[in-house]
Amino acid sequence: MNSIAPLSADQPAALDVLAPVLKASGDPLRLEILRVLQRDTFGVLELSRIFEMRQSGMSHHLKVLSQAGLLEPQREGNAIFYRRPLRSNVESLADRAVHQVFELVDQVVLPMHLSERIQEIRDQRADQSQAFFARHAEQFREQQELIAAFDQYAEPVTGLIEQKAAGQRWRTSLEIGPGEGAFLAELSRVSEQVVAVDNSRDMLSKAQASCDDAGLGNVVLIEGTADRLRSTHTGGFDLVVANMVLHHVPSPADIFVDAAALMRGGGYLVISDLCSHDQNWAKANCGDLWLGFEPEELSAWARDAGLETGETLFIGLRNGFQIQVREFRKPESQ
Repeated sequence: MNSIAPLSADQPAALDVLAPVLKASGDPLRLEILRVLQRDTFGVLELSRIFEMRQSGMSHHLKVLSQAGLLEPQREGNAIFYRRPLRSNVESLADRAVHQVFELVDQVVLPMHLSERIQEIRDQRADQSQAFFARHAEQFREQQELIAAFDQYAEPVTGLIEQKAAGQRWRTSLEIGPGEGAFLAELSRVSEQVVAVDNSRDMLSKAQASCDDAGLGNVVLIEGTADRLRSTHTGGFDLVVANMVLHHVPSPADIFVDAAALMRGGGYLVISDLCSHDQNWAKANCGDLWLGFEPEELSAWARDAGLETGETLFIGLRNGFQIQVREFRKPESQ
């Protein structure tokens, strides 16, 4: 754990900036809230369910934590969610105090009853996403292209993974959430073996049909989630790709943790996804759980998962959305 540098004599009233942080964190329940929000983003109603308390009481605690800089509100359409603030490159004394608090609470094992309630909310979100794709499997491409056409992100992603391969074929590649399987042909071309995992049986059926039509003999489709692959494929992949997936998953930060565990040292994670936006209609029409992400969020999640941030490309779209194509690398030593 990093130590806080001594205060210099020319910092007038330096302790004044520490008092709100220490006061807000001087409550066991608030510390538990910070622990629960280590990687997740929850709304006030979800947090009220997790801690089995009235919304008014939870709102009070969230207000105190937010005013002290220990949490920040994040608008998702008509709803407000809460998350821990992203790390800043220029850390003030208050910033350092905040992250010292985080480092301490993260050493505490999350109680089983809180873990179970968090998982219930994640499962509910996953069920919501699965239900959408079950209802709209036949219109998936049409729905997706309301936001971005496949080629708009597939081409830069392909260019990036070809660049990193340096003229060689990837030995083993994984695609998380292949949808109809449109990108599997590209991965099959540049990889010796491809695994694709999706929790939607309807989408996997379409992906299988795409593989059969294209004669892709080196692709294996698995129904499930990335975290469940870790029991059989840990450290086995040279490349992990997730195209337009993060905004559909219950806990986007977990994708980075799972990918880091599934990749060998020196492997790459390539992600394309939406930048943060305010077009709430995407939730109802496209099954989105999240309205995009700030680039700093993805970098923070990658860093927390032990990955190094590489290239970043931004693609502007005419309909008001912007896509970020991101590269992350697992160090050789891991």
